[in-house]
Amino acid sequence: MRRQTAISGINPAGSSRVVRLDPLSLPVSFAAHDIRADGGVRQIELHRERVILRRAVHGMRMAINVRVCDFLGIAMRANSDGQMLVLMHRDPSLSIPLCVSADGEEIASAWQMWSDIFALPQLQDTTREPAPRRRRRNAIRARRPKFLVRRRAGDLLNPANVHQGEREIIARD
Repeated sequence: MRRQTAISGINPAGSSRVVRLDPLSLPVSFAAHDIRADGGVRQIELHRERVILRRAVHGMRMAINVRVCDFLGIAMRANSDGQMLVLMHRDPSLSIPLCVSADGEEIASAWQMWSDIFALPQLQDTTREPAPRRRRRNAIRARRPKFLVRRRAGDLLNPANVHQGEREIIARD
């Protein structure tokens, strides 16, 4: 099986040059532009079942392993060089550029091939914000312990229990 790497002549994804990754020769390893990573570059390994993103942020190296089924789909975007295919994730920092080209027919055929290989839907221009944080399952759970939630709270302002204006009786031996 042939591997495509950044040094084998394939241009890095996200560069201003034309980028074409072949979906039929997976796994593919290439470098992509990442503004938050040290050096502005991240390494991507693209397999049929998973994607591995390797980057360093403030000297801390990390590898993120994401299943392909966790991605939303293959999106087509317009950019300055023409059109671009992106493997879209809910978190925009995990989205991966697949193909950049000015030829509309080439993009359409590549869009269909990537969609078929990964079994993901084809999405139109989806420049989205990150999804909002999900709520916890039970908001009250953090307030009271579980066994106290089952018990009914006592009535603190019961007038029968309040003794005002009386002297306290103390039994002394």
